Amino acid sequence: MNIQFNNLNDVTIILICLSIMLFSGFLVTRITKMLKLPNVTGYIVAGILIGPYVLNIIPAETAENMGFVGDIALAFIAFDVGKFLRKEIFQSTGTKVIVITLFESLFTGFVVTISMHFVFKLDWNFSLLLGAISTATAPASTMMTINQYKAHGKFVNTLLQVIALDDVVCLIVFSVIIAIINANETGVILFDTVILPIMLNIAALGIGFLSGMILDRLLIPNRSDDNRLILTIALLFGISGLCSAFDISPLLSCMVFGATYINTTQDKRLYKQINNFTPPILSLFFIISGVRLDIGTLSTLGIVGVSYFLIRIIGKYIGAFLGCYVTNMDETISNYLGLALIPQAGVSIGLAFLGQRILPVDIGNQMMTIILASSVLYELIGPASAKVALALSGAIEEDKIKTSKEKERYLQVYKRI
Repeated sequence: MNIQFNNLNDVTIILICLSIMLFSGFLVTRITKMLKLPNVTGYIVAGILIGPYVLNIIPAETAENMGFVGDIALAFIAFDVGKFLRKEIFQSTGTKVIVITLFESLFTGFVVTISMHFVFKLDWNFSLLLGAISTATAPASTMMTINQYKAHGKFVNTLLQVIALDDVVCLIVFSVIIAIINANETGVILFDTVILPIMLNIAALGIGFLSGMILDRLLIPNRSDDNRLILTIALLFGISGLCSAFDISPLLSCMVFGATYINTTQDKRLYKQINNFTPPILSLFFIISGVRLDIGTLSTLGIVGVSYFLIRIIGKYIGAFLGCYVTNMDETISNYLGLALIPQAGVSIGLAFLGQRILPVDIGNQMMTIILASSVLYELIGPASAKVALALSGAIEEDKIKTSKEKERYLQVYKRI
């Protein structure tokens, strides 16, 4: 199937495509609901189906031009994650979340690096970069699954704090690896590939903090709900625009924005307003991701790619388990946290592009293919894994997963694994 848009102007094409995307997402989620899968999975599948590699309804160039939707969606998601970074929650967990994050991220990077080099005999530079990228976890699909099933409790708080800190660790590790590679090859640390990105991300954190303080001053008690929403979105768009201008992810800045505001005001009502506004934006984000996924890359994944895909999952699970064990976390968190850390997209793909620049062309392309292709699989199974983890940990109420029998079925499958 191939719908021709040749005789239509750009505005008409975009509006029709947006309509098709939203309708297709709605229709496919009717099926995924029957299969008891999260909506995120349905949105990604819908995007793949209407994209250029299956039905070819949405032109590839149109989806490429909608990249800004991803920045906007990530800004909203990160802002919402920020509300879980409240000081009272950190006080209750102490340094436990930091220790867990370091274990699950660094252990994953270590096992991926060692496996790639010693098992597959790959170059140290390639292995180190792949290991650094493997530490990242994508918050978007996990966050949307949490919102869909209204999951809550200690497991959710711990999970989102770990995810929030995860990307910080990833960026630091990646920058250190880049510095090591550059120093080995040139004898100097290059400013534009190592120091500048660190400085820009620190600046982004400052902008997030400043934005939170500004919003606190703007949202006076008698401010209307409409204007509260307008001012918050204006700041989120501004942060996303600034981050895009310097080619950095808005995730960290918007997380700090959300964390600063909740800690200075304790205003949870604003986050509910944002959550009521964002469903169409988030669904478009995942549908567009599906449209842009080149499923043809899966055929070129190869044994190295498949191994990376599996080793990273194992590393995340064991690392999270060890971190929880060392910090004496509850058994439910220890057993199931790793299952909710599978998704990987956004940050990892961006870092893969950076890493590709310093590797030989053929090796750089191989790494890019591995990250892109594995991201397809991670985003497809990640939401379902997150739902299983949330259900088994008791974070989802029984009526949200229909019956206790479904939870028992998850438990039986988990035990077999």
